[in-house]
Parts: sequence; C-alpha cells; structure tokens
Amino acid sequence: MSNEVISTRVRLARNLKDYPFPCRLSEQGRKKVIEKVTSAIRDSNSSIASDFNLIKLDDLTEAQGVSLVERHLVSPEFISETDGRALLLSKDESMSIMINEEDHIRLQVITDGLSLEQAYDTADKLDTLLDENLEFAFDDKLGYLTQCPTNLGTGMRASVMLHLPALEKSRTIGRIAGNLSKLGLTIRGAYGEGSEPSGSLYQLSNQVTLGISERAAIENLENITKQLVSQEQQARERLAKSIDIQDSVSRSLGLLKSAMVMTHDEALKLLSNVRFGILSGQIKDVTAEVVDSLMEKIEPATLMVNSGKNLSAQERDIERAKILREALS
Repeated sequence: MSNEVISTRVRLARNLKDYPFPCRLSEQGRKKVIEKVTSAIRDSNSSIASDFNLIKLDDLTEAQGVSLVERHLVSPEFISETDGRALLLSKDESMSIMINEEDHIRLQVITDGLSLEQAYDTADKLDTLLDENLEFAFDDKLGYLTQCPTNLGTGMRASVMLHLPALEKSRTIGRIAGNLSKLGLTIRGAYGEGSEPSGSLYQLSNQVTLGISERAAIENLENITKQLVSQEQQARERLAKSIDIQDSVSRSLGLLKSAMVMTHDEALKLLSNVRFGILSGQIKDVTAEVVDSLMEKIEPATLMVNSGKNLSAQERDIERAKILREALS
C-alpha cells in the first residue's frame, strides 16, 4: 500500500425512472424518494445492507452537517439545503447514500489507501442491490440518466486522496494538472470541485463517464495514480537532502508538540511537513496513520461535534493544540 494515497472513493449517481430530478421534485416527491430508497436497503437480505442508519438533514445541527463534509461522507452541496434530503450511512462510515442531492441517489464507498478495485466492487454490489428493488432511469445510448450531463453514462466518479508535498514544493502540480486533463482526469483540492488544496492534499478523479466502461475508468485512474506516486517519491528523495527542508520538518514537529493555540490552516501545514518527514525517514516515532487521523480530528466542525460543545474560534484553536500536543508528545 502506498502511503502517498490516503484514501480511495467510488461514487455512483442514479435516478429513479418515474420521478423528476430532485430540483423539480415536490416536497411530497422528495419524501417518497427517501422512503423508496430506504426501504430498498432495509428490506434487503444482503449482508452489505445490514448496518445502515438513516439520518435526515433536518435533524442535524450546522456543525454536525459540516462535520460530515469534513469527513468526506457527503458533498458540500448536499448540506447547503436540508429540506427533503437524507443520508443512509453505514456504521463504519465506509458506505454512504446521499438521497435527493443533485440526483436521487449518490452512493459512495470509501476505503483506506489505494484500493480502487475493492471500492468499486463494494459500490457495484450496493448498486446492484438498489437496482433489484428500484427502477433506475437508463437509456441504451446515454447510459444512466443524470441531472448534470457530465455524469451521463456510467454515472461514476472514482477518486483517490493524495498527499503530494514534494510535488507541491517543487512547483510541478500546475504542469501535472494540465497534462492530466488530456487523459480524462482532474486534480483538485481535498473537497473536490471548487476547493483549494490545503495540507498538500489533492483529490485525483476521472472526468469522463460517457463512452467508457467503469472498469476502464478505474484502470486508467489507478495507472495514473501510480505514476503520480512515483513522481512524488522521486521529488521527496531529492528535497529530503536539503537542510532547509529538514529544518522545516523538525520545527513543524516541535511546534505541534508545544503550541498552546493552533489555527486549522497552520495545523494542516505543520502536519503535512511532519508527514513528509515520516515518509522521508527523518521522523521515526510517529506514523503516517497517526497524522492522517489527526488531520480529520482537528477539522473545525468535527472538533465541536466531538467535544459536544459550541466552541468559539479561539476555543477551537486551543482544543486543537491540546489534541495535537497529547497525540504527538
């Protein structure tokens, strides 16, 4: 498993044949879609559907909704409107089904590391389960029908979350992004379209869904991911020899172990430096897995949800610093 790849996600967009797209659905129509999708899961005898919980967005606080986005369980667009929207979430949070986002169904599977085949196989099983109980909107020429034409065909978006500090420091990300678009892929910030990279985290995903099979898209993404990982490793090997980089890594770990107040942006930058130091062999008493866990725990809304308190910005910065000190000292 490559430590440069933090996680893998496969998402499938589907719509019910006899219902308008969510943007044209009435309140009653949205409720009916939620009922039908939920029943399809709960009435199934498949083990894959045995541990889903239904979460209605109306029942969540703002912090709880944002925390779902921070943990990459739902899209930012999904929580922007709560009426008539719901989430089916597995207990281990590896599978989720957004109901009435841009499409009636956005099912996704998240796995650790580079595991595109595993994630796709699980998503395919969940898709098959739903298809057996729901009639999807499908055209022989266009494939699965979706509200946005860019999702027509397979309706699949596969992506990997990459940590690419060496390529970022060497300022080659821009050139790489341009080349990737020619291959039917796109690289963005950690939260996808419209997001800026922070902590040197990037999301690489397929762009083409029409005229290509799901398996072919998965294979293409995996091959390009491995090439990017190789480039990152080569760039890291060169940069790790620099005393300035080594000093930056050491200072970052020192600050994380001692700071009393820490903003989110600063924490991500320092944790990224430490992760670089771990993979280059400079830091040996902390693992990349610990850093990955901390990156999730220190997110603003997740901090509040985990603390059970409505923390102010300063209180979050204090709590974040405490979590980092305790985990790394």
